[in-house]
Amino acid sequence: TVASPEDATTVAELRWADATYPGGKRLLAESDGVAVGASTVGRIYVYPPEFDGYWGTIDVLPDARRQGVGSALLVAVAAVAREAGKSWLHVPANESRPDGIAFLEHRGFSEHERMKALRLELTCLEPPIPRPPEGVVITTLAERPDLVAGVHAVALETFGDIPGDEPMAAGDLAEFRARDVDRSVLPPWGFAVALDPDDVVVGYASLMLMPGNAHLAWHDMTAVSRAWRGRGLAVALKMTTIAAAIEHGLTTLETGNDIDNAPMRAVNDRLGYRPQPDLLTMRGPVGSARLSGDA
Repeated sequence: TVASPEDATTVAELRWADATYPGGKRLLAESDGVAVGASTVGRIYVYPPEFDGYWGTIDVLPDARRQGVGSALLVAVAAVAREAGKSWLHVPANESRPDGIAFLEHRGFSEHERMKALRLELTCLEPPIPRPPEGVVITTLAERPDLVAGVHAVALETFGDIPGDEPMAAGDLAEFRARDVDRSVLPPWGFAVALDPDDVVVGYASLMLMPGNAHLAWHDMTAVSRAWRGRGLAVALKMTTIAAAIEHGLTTLETGNDIDNAPMRAVNDRLGYRPQPDLLTMRGPVGSARLSGDA
């Protein structure tokens, strides 16, 4: 949280991740008995288990940087990925911290994906009034918890359509519920669901409350079935979550879209979101000399 305030977490979230996606590891670096760095390595949640890469984070306190702590953690994280039979390591980076990007590039990493980060300030914003397509009703999981299976069906159809360098996977219903519905940071009041005239789920949008900031949430997902795209449903769903955020006292919403996701970027621009530093995923081979401890 101190080393990467833009990606803060909580003990509860760490416990959730360990219980939901076992097999990963958490590493701690100490100097004279004081913790100065930490790393997490394990499965990338939205990719299938067989994906040939692990997610890794490297966080070092500012006063302990440029002393070899980050390098040692990166070597240890890569070793965990190799032991799991993975060939690649994916590490998050932020355009606002070029030193972190340079650190990874010097060790054989290159930019793999780039997301355009955006922010919407809610303090002086009137709650928008959604106007879904004719015949469509928008509700929430707080009002209709019975709709989770229908939401999962939309996820199965849409996850593979999300632009990016790798196809995303929704997983089975149990995994989807654990990751995208039942987490404590995903409030049912912020989970909007669109129903067609036959009461079939045709889209959804959800908010994720950000740990350590009671007034900030992240747009976790906005998904619309292929047959209903191009009718303004994504805008209506997102407006619903914005209105809910204002109603529940949030002051800021953030989101991010792959640079190739032109439709959703257009939606966010229309709704008044403003650019923030880009979010990057850096990718490097775990078998390189610099990550094996041989260099």
